Amino acid sequence: MSDAQHTEHEVHEGPIKTPKQLITAVVAAFVVPVVVIIMLTNFVDFGQKAGAGSDGMSAEAVARRIQPIGSIEIKDASDASSLKTGEQVFQAQCTACHTSGAVGAPKLGDEAAWAPRIKTGYEALLTSALKGKGNMSPQGGGDFSDLEIGRAVVYMANKGGGKLEEPKAPAAAASAASAAN
Repeated sequence: MSDAQHTEHEVHEGPIKTPKQLITAVVAAFVVPVVVIIMLTNFVDFGQKAGAGSDGMSAEAVARRIQPIGSIEIKDASDASSLKTGEQVFQAQCTACHTSGAVGAPKLGDEAAWAPRIKTGYEALLTSALKGKGNMSPQGGGDFSDLEIGRAVVYMANKGGGKLEEPKAPAAAASAASAAN
């Protein structure tokens, strides 16, 4: 019976006691998450972040990736002043294998190795150089003209005991033929 006579009721109180506090709590419940979301998106998307040690998205790197693959350079084969000598072509193109004798290439100045090749004649040597032979890749169509490759062939053959005449530029050959007439 003591329970029935209990007239005091228990009071439950919360943190919000006034209407002003209620309005402040409601506004904060909407504003604070919105501000937090805005701050997080700014943090994640603030500026361009490259990976550590990477410049893959820099302007220079992008320009390198989208540059043209090749370019065309037109050379005047009749301009004898721009043609390389046999020795210059040898130093730039042939010396890697023909100086050391790598992969069976005849060494520069080795008369025993060059003698059978010289006997085949200039045209056969030039064809082998331009189209490739054995381990030697084709040299025609590269950085040097066929005439310059021919000069390098003559240079190497003559260092190996040959007595081949260096090929002349097409304009020089035409003017020499007209002078002979």
